[in-house]
Amino acid sequence: MSRLAPLILTAILLAIWEIACRALNVAPYFLPPPSAVAVALRDHFPVLLGAAWGTLSTAVIALVLASLIAQALALVTALSPLADRAIRPLASVVQVTPVIAIAPLVLIWAGLDHPERALISLAVLVAFFPIFSGAVAGLRAADPDLERLFTLYGAGRWQKVLRLRLPSAVPFLLEGHKVGAGLALIGAVVAEFSAGSGKVRGLAWQILDAGNKLQTARMIAALVLLGVMGVALHALLEAVERAGLKWWRGR
Repeated sequence: MSRLAPLILTAILLAIWEIACRALNVAPYFLPPPSAVAVALRDHFPVLLGAAWGTLSTAVIALVLASLIAQALALVTALSPLADRAIRPLASVVQVTPVIAIAPLVLIWAGLDHPERALISLAVLVAFFPIFSGAVAGLRAADPDLERLFTLYGAGRWQKVLRLRLPSAVPFLLEGHKVGAGLALIGAVVAEFSAGSGKVRGLAWQILDAGNKLQTARMIAALVLLGVMGVALHALLEAVERAGLKWWRGR
């Protein structure tokens, strides 16, 4: 029953939405009923699905790149206190910098003829910090008694990192990737809005195009697909997290 609760609540909210739109005679361009959104989703599904794939592929590529960069920098900070003091403030600057503020600059650097490079770069910036922060926290979460035991047996710095700190960081890394995946998807959409280019035909472009034509039902249909993608990506990473934690506890 608990698994059906979200579906039941969603059905109730959709029914209220439909009844309210029909009873109050709300203009379709202002707020279309769910039935109109379903029709728009059916009529424009091939186009919206292609746009959704473009946005999702950008987010996945950005997540992979952000993961590699964040984990590499986290390892550097774990091996060198000096590097830690140098890198962490810069990482914090990346976190608090609004993507939309630097998007025009990144678009110029990437080349106006290649906006997809800018989209991936901006999404990487958004997804980077939670993965980096989780990796750093995890690498510092090793048991101090085990650290002293490793030192007692003459373990080197790399041996401590690979055999003690990295295994200790697994739960933190998994959680950081779960947060970073959602932010990568958000970053991809925001970057598409900022690009404002017809060469980028993701979901953001579909939303902008529908808004310019007052096709509100198509806008909401695109948002529905975006929400479904976000839920599916989160569910996939939760499954990976459960499997990873099961392996980690077994170790």
